[in-house]
Amino acid sequence: MRLKDCYNFHDFRRMAKRRLPSPIFNYIDGAADDEVTYRRNTAAFEGCDLVPNVLRGVGDVDMSVTVMGQRLAMPVYCSPTALQRLFHHQGERAVAAAAAKFGTMFGVSSLGTVSLEEARRICDGPQVYQFYFHKDRGLNREMMARAKQAGIEVMMLTVDSITGGNRERDKRTGFAIPFKLNLAGITQFAIKPSWAVNYVRHEPFRLPQLENHVDMGRGAMSISRYFTEMLDPSMSWDAVAEMVQHWGGQFCLKGVISVEDAKRAVEIGCTGIVLSNHGGRQLDGSRTAFDQLDEIVQAVGDRIDVMMDGGVQRGTHVLKALSLGAKAVGLGRYYLFPLAAAGQAGVERALELMRVEIERGMKLMGCSSVDELTKENLRFR
Repeated sequence: MRLKDCYNFHDFRRMAKRRLPSPIFNYIDGAADDEVTYRRNTAAFEGCDLVPNVLRGVGDVDMSVTVMGQRLAMPVYCSPTALQRLFHHQGERAVAAAAAKFGTMFGVSSLGTVSLEEARRICDGPQVYQFYFHKDRGLNREMMARAKQAGIEVMMLTVDSITGGNRERDKRTGFAIPFKLNLAGITQFAIKPSWAVNYVRHEPFRLPQLENHVDMGRGAMSISRYFTEMLDPSMSWDAVAEMVQHWGGQFCLKGVISVEDAKRAVEIGCTGIVLSNHGGRQLDGSRTAFDQLDEIVQAVGDRIDVMMDGGVQRGTHVLKALSLGAKAVGLGRYYLFPLAAAGQAGVERALELMRVEIERGMKLMGCSSVDELTKENLRFR
């Protein structure tokens, strides 16, 4: 299978599955418990129909948006995700370069495998830094100071991960960082030698944002222990409010689902929220972001920038979210599978396909700009 034969999310997923050892593919593809929320994230869009208008004289289409003070050439962005150089040796470098080419925003995770400073040098466009709330308050302040020094515009605090989700696919293969594979997992690596050759030929695996705190070289702390031992499950609204004030700029909470939490985010001075269930990887059975979008936009959409992610695989999914009032839509697995399949070229092809789908969809909807997409263009089954 070749990259030029990939035309949609499922094609990229199949290509990535052929290239990656099963433990790594299932780390990307898997979710929590019975993976109900994971499936519903995409299925939620199927319960909503687009109602196009015709004869609107649509010529050029302007799909640009402004979110949290950042101007994006297209209304999707690459959400921050962890461990990207496990999927392809280019990792975040590929995503940063692709985002720059398409004029959109991307995020570097505190569990990223390329430093946020290097990613900033690759892409001078909009960039967010995603981080977690640690028991060590000094570490939290240190992360924010480092981000500010690097020129990061937006801090994105993940609030739905005070403990790791129950990802049973990883347990079956023994997937962990550092690797602690069982026999089944080792066998899967053995039958995909090209990945292993590629992995060892390039620089050692690192977590630059955390390497002074999580020692991957000697296995001093695994990722699972990082979540259970270093993150603070007692994170409170008052503590986050202090961080928002300390940052003094664009500050976003990722992982909001309830209207009550959206209102609290406004009250403590956040400028953005991402409706998200972490791609179904945390609390299985939780509500999908798309299903909650209208309710939250109605409650706080005039006071804070509302974004969403989860299950987005098509340009029409993006149009539906924008019609309900989302300012922009985050992509996760949508770009991770292309990254795993073909590095930067894969991410660029995926973003180009998404750009074309959004533009085509807007023309067929009779809309020349994102502002013209409204709830009047939707009907729910």
